Amino acid sequence: MTDDFSYLNARIKIRRSQLLNEGFFHEALRLSFSELVKVLGETIYGQDLTGNTLADVDHAISVHLSRTLTDLPRLVSGEAREAVRLVLLRSDLKNIKLILRSKRAGKPPDEIARILGGGTLPRSLYGALTEAPDAAAMAQVLSFPGHPLARALREACATTREPIELEIELDRAFYAAMLRSARELDQPYLAHFVTALIDVLNLATGLKLHEMGLQIRLDRAFLQGGKTIHLPLFERLAQGDVAALEELGGTDFKMVAEVRDLARIEHQLRCVLLAEASEGARDALGAGIAVDYVQKKEWEAARLRLLARRANYGLPASSVEQEVFCQ
Repeated sequence: MTDDFSYLNARIKIRRSQLLNEGFFHEALRLSFSELVKVLGETIYGQDLTGNTLADVDHAISVHLSRTLTDLPRLVSGEAREAVRLVLLRSDLKNIKLILRSKRAGKPPDEIARILGGGTLPRSLYGALTEAPDAAAMAQVLSFPGHPLARALREACATTREPIELEIELDRAFYAAMLRSARELDQPYLAHFVTALIDVLNLATGLKLHEMGLQIRLDRAFLQGGKTIHLPLFERLAQGDVAALEELGGTDFKMVAEVRDLARIEHQLRCVLLAEASEGARDALGAGIAVDYVQKKEWEAARLRLLARRANYGLPASSVEQEVFCQ
């Protein structure tokens, strides 16, 4: 095993060459569900596609995502392993929040499990997480393999049981630790990307607090460590002053400066992160290539799920087209 970003990045570049191209998504946007399943079966997802239902497509995407991401830290050792593991831990966080939200929506464990994937967690652990009755029990499940998010989840549960506050406390602990670790590893690009993640999260949270009518301490909801989204702007957004977005016109977030629809803003923020991640492709001796690949692979999976649902329910292409592409 090697402690070498050159080796890791060479392996990732091979996988990156297998990403589905834009032409695939333009074609898939107008296919029927049966046609989409057939076309998907002819791609790298084909080996994991065992049936022709929406559940089968979801399962194939999750299994493929896990197989192409979860093993990355095992390819190297030392700082290279720690850096790529740090990148994947964010995927674990997203999966944990997805489980919590799905449980609140009353979804059955098997339905939740088939839309999870990526990160550092083995798929065998998802069943136990989805079966856990609450966040505290999930923290207990994560403590057995010594997962770093177990402590963050326990501390969040000790602070609150309110769903949005629980997520905020979990984010607070996670991103503070991620930024600190990136700096300790002397990974400038990775640290830069974490600040972008924090900015995106603060922007989205501020808007959601107003949209959902939630009354919580704004200084607790705001995460420290970002570069562009400052507390006064966050407070204005949380209080319903959406026009405050115009302040972002000369920043990396300029694409949301004129947008007022929350769903559209969240999509544009994802596009901002994809653009930020693309900068990592030039980080040949660091974790940037891993950041870029993980972001693109998760984006690919999200687009496939969206297209599969459009086709399965017979919706017009125009209903999802804006969400499938970054302009």
